[in-house]
Amino acid sequence: MSGARQRQRAKGRTKTAPRRPSKRAAGIRAAKRRRIAAAVAGIAAVAAAIALLSGGGSGPSPTAVATDVSTATVTGPPGPEGIPQQTGAPLAGLPASPDGRTVDGIQCNAMEQVAYHIHAHLAVFVDGTLRPIPGGIGIVTPVAERTNEGTLYAATDCYDWLHTHAQDGIIHVESPTQTSYTLGQSFAIWGQPLSSSAVGPAEGPLTIFVNGTAYQADPADIGLAPHEDIQIDVGSPATPPEKVDWSGTRL
Repeated sequence: MSGARQRQRAKGRTKTAPRRPSKRAAGIRAAKRRRIAAAVAGIAAVAAAIALLSGGGSGPSPTAVATDVSTATVTGPPGPEGIPQQTGAPLAGLPASPDGRTVDGIQCNAMEQVAYHIHAHLAVFVDGTLRPIPGGIGIVTPVAERTNEGTLYAATDCYDWLHTHAQDGIIHVESPTQTSYTLGQSFAIWGQPLSSSAVGPAEGPLTIFVNGTAYQADPADIGLAPHEDIQIDVGSPATPPEKVDWSGTRL
């Protein structure tokens, strides 16, 4: 055999086929691709959340998750119900001549009804200043009882199923049956307007939080639920929402 043919055979023997990636290497690359895809999706979700909270877009997504953004707790000396009293000029006074008539389906009874008894808290700020909700709303005729923690109001005639006993923002729901009531009904008993542009005599753009979550519908439709925190800001600046510490009360 000539030297040239021997060299050609030797060359053919040393030539190797291209190596194929092992199954392990392919799995590692697939896992890496999945991690990258998940990271991209996470970044997109965070960006969407920021846009929602900053008011971007045409409105909240049907799948948007409500977020409690309140970080502070209502503070101050506890009032007669164990909740800090609201100080300052009240948002509005009591009706001049309460007569105990039925308002928006809510009656006024000589005794408080306890078959369904819950409490919600309302705080209203006007241009950044707290405007207290007075005690005595829905109480006919209110008489002040002095306590070491402040004034508590009782009725000489009757109690509406929605009423306030003290200037602490607590709305008492005391009904003969378990029924859904709204903040609008409480304002109707008070004799004050409540709409998307007015809270009592205060008018302007509203910022509303219910349990620390932004609420963008008509405030009159807010349902009163046990230990619910409702905060309404009229005008600006908007006050960050606060929670009520219900643990130290018997409410």
